[in-house]
Amino acid sequence: MGNVNDFMYNGSNTKHELGGSNLLLDMFSFRALWNPFFMLALIITALIFFGLALRYRSLFPGEEKLTKKQSVLFISAILILYIIKGSPFDLLGHIMFSVHMTQMALLYLLVVPMLVAAVPSWMWSRILKPAFINRPFLFFTKPLIALLVFNVFFSFYHIPFVFDFLMKNMLYHSLSTVFLFITAIFMWWPVIQPDGKDKELSGLQKIGYIFGNGILLTPACALIIFTKHPLYGTFSDPASWMQMMSMCVPASSLKGMGISGPELLNWLPLLEDQQLGGVIMKIIQEIVYGSMLGYIFFDWYKKENKKSSEETENLYEPREGYFQAGSQKS
Repeated sequence: MGNVNDFMYNGSNTKHELGGSNLLLDMFSFRALWNPFFMLALIITALIFFGLALRYRSLFPGEEKLTKKQSVLFISAILILYIIKGSPFDLLGHIMFSVHMTQMALLYLLVVPMLVAAVPSWMWSRILKPAFINRPFLFFTKPLIALLVFNVFFSFYHIPFVFDFLMKNMLYHSLSTVFLFITAIFMWWPVIQPDGKDKELSGLQKIGYIFGNGILLTPACALIIFTKHPLYGTFSDPASWMQMMSMCVPASSLKGMGISGPELLNWLPLLEDQQLGGVIMKIIQEIVYGSMLGYIFFDWYKKENKKSSEETENLYEPREGYFQAGSQKS
């Protein structure tokens, strides 16, 4: 979310009915709902990417062309990124915990691998070329380290006092989002690794790696799902919630409309909303990891079949000079 000046109350008292409860979104301005600055940043990023990959690719002789698959992945990732971080969905993420968890699941488990796969290997090579980037990147993308770094910090993020502190401070919240985004790149790199195919994990190792990710992510989801009371003050305590929402709209405007806590905007009971957030995170994780496991397995199966076929052909291929030597003897 942007600063207070970007999210001024527009004076409307209109109430929208959704799920039988009142959702007061008309108090937020167009800039709060659609974040045009974030949209502009994504458009500029897309123009730079496609400019380098298509229009100015001649500046990088010998590099492979951008494939249709990479183009579709990049555009899709940018659109999903804007929906979850630049549309009213982002505003709802500060009102409903379940929406916030949906944002996190889509951002780190879907958008990140799509972007890693979309960027051509030659572009990654140039991004990672400087030593001050390359050396730490090589270290943090080692499979075991990458596995632990993302999942440990993701779990740490969801410790209640850490979560509440970050959600009430715009700067630290933004920094934590960027930090987790980078650690998610580390986590996905050993599986996708577009610029180092000779260093890839084997198919079976990748399957084990994905299973390990699923196991390490489970405790954070379980804590959220099976707890018997709301964990996060920013979604349950009126004072903490008002402090968080003051980054979006002046607190005086909320009080002027009689809004003193999230329960007036959230159409779910607080505990059910929190549990739903954990369930959504787990479901999205299972879908993404399951799809990745299926892709890895069939790709590994094809490679093994091709390798076996080549070995069989080489075994029965006549050796050069064999028949010539035999004919000379006869």
